[in-house]
Amino acid sequence: MVQYDKMILNRLLDTYESSLLSTGENRRNIHIEFRFTKKALPAYFDESSSEYERIHFFMESLEEKQLIRICWQGGRKGHIIARVQLQTENLETAYAFVRRVPKQDLAAGHRQLLKECLAKEPTPVCRAFAAHVLERLAEHKSVKEFVQLEDIASTRRLLAVIEAIEKNEEPLYLREFSIRHFQDSKAFEKMEGRIAHIFRRFQAGCEEAAVEEILAEYGIYHTPDYVYLKGNATLLVGAEKIDLSVLKQGLGISGEDIGRIRFAGTAAVKQVITIENLTTFFRWQEEDSLLVYLGGYHNSVRRALLMELHAACPQAAYRHFGDIDAGGFEIYRDLREKTGIPFRMYRMELETLQTYEQYGRPLTENDRKRLQKMRGREELREVIDYMLAHDVKLEQECIRGDVVSDNCPDPHL
Repeated sequence: MVQYDKMILNRLLDTYESSLLSTGENRRNIHIEFRFTKKALPAYFDESSSEYERIHFFMESLEEKQLIRICWQGGRKGHIIARVQLQTENLETAYAFVRRVPKQDLAAGHRQLLKECLAKEPTPVCRAFAAHVLERLAEHKSVKEFVQLEDIASTRRLLAVIEAIEKNEEPLYLREFSIRHFQDSKAFEKMEGRIAHIFRRFQAGCEEAAVEEILAEYGIYHTPDYVYLKGNATLLVGAEKIDLSVLKQGLGISGEDIGRIRFAGTAAVKQVITIENLTTFFRWQEEDSLLVYLGGYHNSVRRALLMELHAACPQAAYRHFGDIDAGGFEIYRDLREKTGIPFRMYRMELETLQTYEQYGRPLTENDRKRLQKMRGREELREVIDYMLAHDVKLEQECIRGDVVSDNCPDPHL
């Protein structure tokens, strides 16, 4: 059965804690109250039940304890309750009655924890996150987006795991990482959403990244991390040679082995094309080329491979082939900036979009916002303006290899 005394007193305390009274900033004489309406308390107005009498009993009991004051409708005591008001002079007793720790005490505990964290000079994302939450607490603003004030142990674990991710220097599978830091192979999975949200907010370049991409940047993988290559090149693994040209669909190389890979026999490679999606990689054929499957945002493993390739094959043209949408454009920019390789877009220009527009999809509101922010990049303006005007974006898998366009403008990032 509902304990109406604790329920309504908790509602009053919630209202109090969200008001300026709780921070001492209020300069007006206001009352913290709970109004008895059919929406707020339907049981009170249900004539077929006896809850009416029970609620009166609980409210009168709270009034006797001087925790609330009952305001009767029309001043008729014992008839219908219009609202109840919190007696703020007895807050300590009210909190004790519902066995609740005041929000200000919870906030103080978090402030101390965050100050201790910052004093230890934490890793960049951890520092930015801790400083942001601390600032919001100092301004008496909500921090529910990131932490629960009533669970300081969870916040302590969150700070520790963010640092552990940033400091990780060896390839680990997700469950290995979880066991190492939580002694539980599945514990980290429960935190993934919050971790991803924090990295998207406080790590540049992660704004739209999936959790798998964020973790892979730090060498933590859900499944074995592979790079796929095919085309006219020879790989060297120690003293062993692997001729990619004899393999129609190329070769997948584990992230653990990529550091051992060197390139030879690249003289015939006229262009290197990085491809965003695996289906397109397997289907695509391009003469005198080396194709590399990136699988979305590249991570440190893929980046090292591309830089090794560029050093061995500087004469080739470097191109990126991805979705014609905000995500594809961001992956392209990320690729250029983090590798330092002069990539150009491939099959991502207006002509390709118009050729396959019948297979396109409408833009979401978020797509439009992201594309508007990218219009300042000269190489993208023409295609973005068309996308916005015609409400269209295009997935890479829609594009066939039998329609060729050399209309790839030089980048001006």
